[in-house]
Amino acid sequence: MTTQLTEARAGIITGAMRRVAESEMVEVELVRDETAGGRLVIPANRIHLADNLKPTGIGRAVCTKVNANIGTSSVRSTVQAEIEKMEAALAVGADAIMDLSTGGDLDAVRAELLAHCPVPFGTVPIYQMIQGRNVEDVDRDIILQTLRRQAEQGVDFFTIHAGLLREHLPLLGSRVAGIVSRGGALLAKWMLHHGWQNPLYEMFDDLCDIMAEYDVCFSLGDGLRPGAIADATDEAQLAELRTLGELTHRARERGCQVMVEGPGHVPFDQIQYNMEIQQVICDGAPFYVLGPLVTDIAPGYDHITSAIGGCAAASYGASFLCYVTPREHLGLPNADDVRAGVVASKIAAHAGDIARGFAGAADRDRKLSAARANLDWQTHLGTSLDPATADRMHAEACKEIGATELRSADYCSMCGQHWCSVRINREVREAARQQAGT
Repeated sequence: MTTQLTEARAGIITGAMRRVAESEMVEVELVRDETAGGRLVIPANRIHLADNLKPTGIGRAVCTKVNANIGTSSVRSTVQAEIEKMEAALAVGADAIMDLSTGGDLDAVRAELLAHCPVPFGTVPIYQMIQGRNVEDVDRDIILQTLRRQAEQGVDFFTIHAGLLREHLPLLGSRVAGIVSRGGALLAKWMLHHGWQNPLYEMFDDLCDIMAEYDVCFSLGDGLRPGAIADATDEAQLAELRTLGELTHRARERGCQVMVEGPGHVPFDQIQYNMEIQQVICDGAPFYVLGPLVTDIAPGYDHITSAIGGCAAASYGASFLCYVTPREHLGLPNADDVRAGVVASKIAAHAGDIARGFAGAADRDRKLSAARANLDWQTHLGTSLDPATADRMHAEACKEIGATELRSADYCSMCGQHWCSVRINREVREAARQQAGT
């Protein structure tokens, strides 16, 4: 079976490539060439693509994308609650959704979410592999059956923690937080119990064959990502990254699209190095980062610590930001948390695109700024990243100043009419024009 990668290598422009080029307003030949080089991926399972998927490109040749994690818990949550979270994420611009469900009928949950999901949809298959059994009991057949079942449902990208090797485990001794990746911890436990190598690494070619059949994109998981800034850029993280570089080449050789996952908790001054070393080791494969969070002391505000790091990551080399919600490290997020997390990451992605000089990235900012300067409230609010929130806040401000018609006031409640710099500036500019005319 062909994949977006093999088609691009053959010089073929697919329908998915055309749709990506149209949405990004770039030449379709650029999309094809970047896909052929492995620098851009289009996660588009042929089953989901034939149903309701809008193809999305992820790579440095296009704008930075944002993923939102949702999913049922073994403790609480329902399919309907997860659909509401997904809709909240999509409403504020999430470019992809990952289902991290661990509770309930996972096949049914996934089918329902996919039916409502028009963007690339990812999973971490090992979560289903351990449902109803101990991780030590996972074997070759369970691994292959789970991947095939999820691929048949239409999942577009799999997080596969194949880079965490048995020989990496002794490198964790000096860590503050150890292994914080759920998939990484499960596989470490499996290796310690059996005394064998990571089965996902040993079976990697077999995984590639299933994923190529459905054109499922690899998201090579970083099971040893740092979960504390004290652990960032340590030898365990870098050792796994080198293995991910090896697996990137192996997957591409078998026709699979590949992106690589990255940290994690990283001090701001180490972000540039982390982005750049990944690009070298993984041959330009799109980098998909969790945050990164630049400090550990902000539970309840980690969408902010994540956005700070995400902006730098997008500027220096990341192509895909995984959102972090305010409830990170504290509990299962609700729909409001999801919305806040997506908005924070979208701001980071956009700011990063501006910082890297991405063509057209600042056009929307200029349009909004011009509308703001002209007191054009309709364009001002409509151009914003989250128009619903901006409109609500503006309506509240209008009520405070007694404006009888929304968007009609020439000032807001921040400064009041007489001290409003924007209103005064309009008067100054008009007076200057009149004087120039005389």
